[in-house]
Amino acid sequence: MAFVTRQFVRSVSSSSAASAAAKKIIVKHVTVIGGGLMGAGIAQVAAATGHMVVLVDQTEDILAKSRRGIEDSLRRVAKKKFAENPKAGDEFVEKTLSSISTSTDAAAVVHSSDLVVEAIVENLTVKNELFKRLDKFAAEHTIFASNTSSLQITSIANATTRQDRFGGLHFFNPVPVMKLVEVIKTPMTSQKTFESLVDFSKALGKHPVSCKDTPGFIVNRLLVPYLMEAIRLHERGDASKEDIDTAMKLGAGYPMGPFELLDYVGLDTTKFIVDGWHELDVKDPKFQPSPALNKLVAEKKFGKKTGEGFYKYK
Repeated sequence: MAFVTRQFVRSVSSSSAASAAAKKIIVKHVTVIGGGLMGAGIAQVAAATGHMVVLVDQTEDILAKSRRGIEDSLRRVAKKKFAENPKAGDEFVEKTLSSISTSTDAAAVVHSSDLVVEAIVENLTVKNELFKRLDKFAAEHTIFASNTSSLQITSIANATTRQDRFGGLHFFNPVPVMKLVEVIKTPMTSQKTFESLVDFSKALGKHPVSCKDTPGFIVNRLLVPYLMEAIRLHERGDASKEDIDTAMKLGAGYPMGPFELLDYVGLDTTKFIVDGWHELDVKDPKFQPSPALNKLVAEKKFGKKTGEGFYKYK
């Protein structure tokens, strides 16, 4: 009887340990790498929903600019959200800002993070070097995630020893406004990690959708070929860019036409994505390079951010 009891206790203990090991990570402390529009936006929504955030970038000047941008964005949110109670709005802004600290040394801050979200330049080598370094300093339970919109999550995760604790969190610009987050699960991402990332997205007030680690995930895989086909339609002389934009807005109900959207996203960004996909499959007609796009990018005409792309901006 004693033997049976001991066996039962061992069994229960083993089950409890397995259950504990399978528990999802509740994300409370977040490190965001990259103080640009995306990184600052992710930091803002995380802090505004009760998370402690460390925003990391290369220089104090970049971080100061990021913090000013976050404060301006928060004040716009507060003005709308607390229209009848300005004092509550001010308190919301101050509380959110108090939850964001900054650093120029990622390795020094990741040790206390539950989640590290990377939102830096779309360059696989740079991302790999970053995560390989952080992997040595982060805690065992820490989940790594990339906000990449075009690179394979698996290729980034392979630079670390925590492929099971690595996934994709693809936010959309502007992060405080756009509700969607694509949660990417690689073949190596554990179910615990995936569910933790889904829960974190929901905690931010976002609507997560899941996708395997396929090029472009869901939105860009559908959107970029559509944008490229609009360019080819124009290149062939079938229709003007103005008429194509008007047709898609009035005929399909889209808020922006493809050329307006291309200029908004950045022609350099679109070219980077298409070039990367073309390298993966040179025969796929959807990913063939565009002479018109290549010419504009070569001339540094990237769209709204440079004052000229397919359209000119004052």
